[in-house]
Amino acid sequence: MTTWRRRTVWLAALLLLWTLGACGSPTATTITTATPITLYTCVNDTTIQPVIQKFEAHAGAKVDLFRAPTGQLNARVASDVRSGGLKADVIWACDPLTMQDYVAQGLVGGWTPQTDIPETVRTPDYVGVAFLYMVALTRKSAPAPAAWTELSRAGKVAVPDPNVAASALGALGYFGPDFYADLKDKGAVQVSTPDDVATGVAQGIYDAGMTIANSAYAVQKSGSPVTVSWPKPGAVAIYGPIALSKTTTNSGPAQDFVSYVASRDGQTIVGSSGSYPTLPDVAGPTKPEDAPTVNPDWQSLASQKATLLSDYAKIFGG
Repeated sequence: MTTWRRRTVWLAALLLLWTLGACGSPTATTITTATPITLYTCVNDTTIQPVIQKFEAHAGAKVDLFRAPTGQLNARVASDVRSGGLKADVIWACDPLTMQDYVAQGLVGGWTPQTDIPETVRTPDYVGVAFLYMVALTRKSAPAPAAWTELSRAGKVAVPDPNVAASALGALGYFGPDFYADLKDKGAVQVSTPDDVATGVAQGIYDAGMTIANSAYAVQKSGSPVTVSWPKPGAVAIYGPIALSKTTTNSGPAQDFVSYVASRDGQTIVGSSGSYPTLPDVAGPTKPEDAPTVNPDWQSLASQKATLLSDYAKIFGG
């Protein structure tokens, strides 16, 4: 082999090695530089896991999840603030009063996505992406209330703790402390969560209780002898808002996640995974036709959260 031919073979080999290396680089770089977004939420696992899975498949981004009841969620946020700042890129809360509290602290807000979700569940800082409905659950042997004012006649009543559950806080905002004082005078007891109310009524520990529709229909579907009521003037509708962190350093994927949950595709996943979507005409869980609902004046209640909880504590303790 001549000198010229040996040089040609070496140059071809080097070119081949360079080409193979270049073809492998982009994939490795894409994987190692992808930064997950961190989501804090109180939404139940049945709903949040399908939403995350679909988003990750849709956007190619990863989501790190912290999920806990509202009381523990607040504790996590407070811990972050004490240790240097909020570590979540997105917060999906379960009631507007909790989210408004985060806005007031300067932790979230300032951006919302384009969406067809009604303005009644949106503000400039967050958008409601799921409803909870507070309903009445009674044993078959007890009278089902046609109106909330008749609930105490059902017998021993259980109510969830507004310091633990966002839905209970929303109901407190609508009914006010006097309603709970009347229930307490007639023997009502406080338990922790709406699920505890539903389980207690299903097991016959209580004759009736206030719980969310999802929990009520779950125990009814399991065969428990219970009745689910949407008493007049209506089941209390509590929307769960989602918002962007003001300190996120991963705003692109974080905004993509919020936009996805508020989109028709995202709302369809919310509805099919057991929560009530806020986008009209998207199907959700069981809701009787023409079931009455009421919507608290969240804006006026936003500044009253501390007073409401303080007055409530004088009734049931806490």
